[in-house]
Amino acid sequence: MSDRTGEAQTLAPSAALSVETVVRVHHWNEHLFSFAITRPASFRFRSGEFVMIGLPDGQRPLLRAYSIASPAYAEELDFLSIKVPDGPLTSRLQKIQPGDPLFLGRKPTGTLVADALLPGKRLFLLSTGTGLAPFLSVARDPDIYDMFDEIVLVHSVRRVSDLAFRDELEARLAEDPLVGEVAAEKLRYLPTVTREPFHTQGRIGALIDDGTLFAGGPGFDAATDRIMMCGSMDMIRDFAARFDALGFEEGSNAKPGAYVIERAFVG
Repeated sequence: MSDRTGEAQTLAPSAALSVETVVRVHHWNEHLFSFAITRPASFRFRSGEFVMIGLPDGQRPLLRAYSIASPAYAEELDFLSIKVPDGPLTSRLQKIQPGDPLFLGRKPTGTLVADALLPGKRLFLLSTGTGLAPFLSVARDPDIYDMFDEIVLVHSVRRVSDLAFRDELEARLAEDPLVGEVAAEKLRYLPTVTREPFHTQGRIGALIDDGTLFAGGPGFDAATDRIMMCGSMDMIRDFAARFDALGFEEGSNAKPGAYVIERAFVG
């Protein structure tokens, strides 16, 4: 490990962790970055799952859960992260460069998966900040387009520069060889900014209340609409209560429902 991460040692794999290499790093602004690492040949995951990522910390690895942002068929694994100046892991992780080694957990898991949802017609992917990450994976999953007639991906951020992967979702997704054609027909990407001028402004709740979220279609229907949420704990708590009141039931891998959140991130 280089001096950039404060370590001068070679990482060793274990039964729970493999050692992967950073392939690329992109800094979106002073608060946000993404990175890609090599993918072990044996590593399998479902779109929307998370995995442990880490660096050495003395005798033990320092690990945190990160949603996988790449599609399940990708040769590399993408992640999206905030930069926390005094964060035990992110203060070091934000300094990684291509060629650096990282720990990768061998067992991805999570509840932001299609298996935890009942069949439906519309799928709403509601995200704030880095909560976009699992939906970057879901939106590039060919199977999700077989399950739903319409998919709405909402990304709410404070500033325009926080709209990570905006170009990917607005333009380059159409070039994807597996989902490009069907995504152009079924996926609606709705970025919104709360603290700077932008063509769509306001929090997700406001977009629901004024109908922007539905683009002229009907409001939420618990019988046919399905929802995934990832982002701030306040957002998830507020919307979980809202959807509960509308008759939506939370789903899990054991019992599919009408909406899902990532329990590992919100407690």
